[in-house]
Amino acid sequence: MDNDDEPVGRLLSRRHALALLALTGAGLTVAGTTGAQAATTTAATSVDCVAKPEMTEGPYYVDEGLERSDIRVDTLDGTVSDGTKLTLDLDILQIAAGACSALPGAIVDLWHCDAYGIYSDQAANDSVGHTFLRGYQVSDACGRVRFVTVLPGWYQGRTVHFHLKIRTIGTDGNPYEFTSQLFFTDAFNAAFLATEPYAAKGTPDTTNATDFIYREAGEQMLLSPRRVRGGWTARFAIGLDLSDTEAGDDDSGGGPGGPGGPPSGPPPSPSPSPSASA
Repeated sequence: MDNDDEPVGRLLSRRHALALLALTGAGLTVAGTTGAQAATTTAATSVDCVAKPEMTEGPYYVDEGLERSDIRVDTLDGTVSDGTKLTLDLDILQIAAGACSALPGAIVDLWHCDAYGIYSDQAANDSVGHTFLRGYQVSDACGRVRFVTVLPGWYQGRTVHFHLKIRTIGTDGNPYEFTSQLFFTDAFNAAFLATEPYAAKGTPDTTNATDFIYREAGEQMLLSPRRVRGGWTARFAIGLDLSDTEAGDDDSGGGPGGPGGPPSGPPPSPSPSPSASA
């Protein structure tokens, strides 16, 4: 589909964020850590203490209320989504006084299409009632959540991507909601999409360079997967400025690409693919 969602809220570039936070280095400073610990954390996460860009949730978000780490299982029939396994660790941080500290107790949703470009629980995808590749975790005392899933496939008009939503409380005591997307490099996409079961769908019609959403700020939301036995693993940190009420507003507004209005392009076609299997 074309332009299924558009960026919302304030986009903050890396350079601008570093300037606002008065940070001169490229490292992540985590409140409460020693210099050595901070250096270790930086090496492990390879991120900067910057506010990340928001993007709308798109038309395929469903609040299923499924608290689980492994989102591959369809709770309707117990099948497991086809595809290459990915373990995704997210570090949820809050930005204050020029440093990042862990944000415990945040609700983190992750959802994405399957290897054939299909979202669960969508009438347009003939998948109502199915729950594959959806779920949420609550960040622990270190601000961390882990999802076990598969690499997403693709559908018309979009590059490969994940959707995520973080819900917490802002510094003003009101609900704070951050919604965005995660991406891979074009080279990584091309490599895994050439393998089964992804290859059966053919060559994608959209790359990062031609994706409307990625072109806005996608380079700030790139994952760097690492090969492990049985699949891939990736870790990514997201810093939130909980005093930014504009960024923390409800992200479920209408309009093209949002759940309050129709998608601006055709939805993924119902899957003719084989049923998901373990």
